[in-house]
Amino acid sequence: MVGFGEILGHDSIKKHFMRAAETGMVSHAYILNGEDGMGKRSLACAFALYLLCENRKGEACMKCHACRQVLSGNHPDLIFVTHEKPNSIGVDDVRKQINDTIQIKPYSSSYKIYIIDESEKMTIQAQNALLKTIEEPPSYGVLILLTASQEAFLPTILSRCIQLKLKPLRDDVVQNYLREKLQVEESDAGMYTAFAQGNLGKAISIASSEDFRIMLQGVLDLLKKIGQMDISEVLDYIRKIKEEKLDAGACLDFMQLWYRDVLLYKVTQDKEMLIFKNEYRNIQEISSRSAYDGLERILNAITRTRMRLHSNVNMELAMELLLLSMKEN
Repeated sequence: MVGFGEILGHDSIKKHFMRAAETGMVSHAYILNGEDGMGKRSLACAFALYLLCENRKGEACMKCHACRQVLSGNHPDLIFVTHEKPNSIGVDDVRKQINDTIQIKPYSSSYKIYIIDESEKMTIQAQNALLKTIEEPPSYGVLILLTASQEAFLPTILSRCIQLKLKPLRDDVVQNYLREKLQVEESDAGMYTAFAQGNLGKAISIASSEDFRIMLQGVLDLLKKIGQMDISEVLDYIRKIKEEKLDAGACLDFMQLWYRDVLLYKVTQDKEMLIFKNEYRNIQEISSRSAYDGLERILNAITRTRMRLHSNVNMELAMELLLLSMKEN
């Protein structure tokens, strides 16, 4: 758990929270909306730390009794709502952990804070139960709902919460973090950054994952040889995706980045603009024998495949159509 100063980016959200705390205009309910890995939990915990700190001056002091309790996970007025069922937060979870306890005044501070992670998993009944607390909250109650999909909430929940959406970090911020904190090579840092699309948690995860590097190498080998592969080799690769349970969505993301580089190099002839700088020679060769309309067809086919997978079309069939399109073009 860290303070606001140690969280990269999200300056507008941090300023909103700090201003609310300093002016005493803290809302009874917030929704923090953003992809997994973007820092929702870190922001919520930093806000809780700031609210509960006994000596805050632009930042939580990290030294007072309240800060030490929060940092050790033992503050009685900071409650993390849990749920036994992995895919749903039920009405009993909300009643027992929030509704039945929020009327008990804070033990040692001015606020009683509830953080609900994966709050989009609340059932309709659970949301209705929570709504009663949100509509008539005690003055000290603060609910922070963390979600990757606020569309799952009832309109009545959304209308009674302050909604704060996390924005992707700038590429240079993510890349510098990978290079300076994780000692990632510059070329790899650029590639991981492009793949993560402003999501620092995702960038850290893939930079630290051996499985991810193996998958990446497999996709790169395919992309470099697809033009010379016969149909049986293409089908073998699709079987490999299924048998090794590779993330088809991640494979598509890499393919898109690869053909983006091929097209960009064909237009600019500028090696420095490439994401896959280490593959410069292969990209140069492929771009020289690829037509603009062929590359456009491939990129459109990747987009169609992503839509098919989201619509639960058979993965093997969708990938087969894509790889054959890549081979032809």
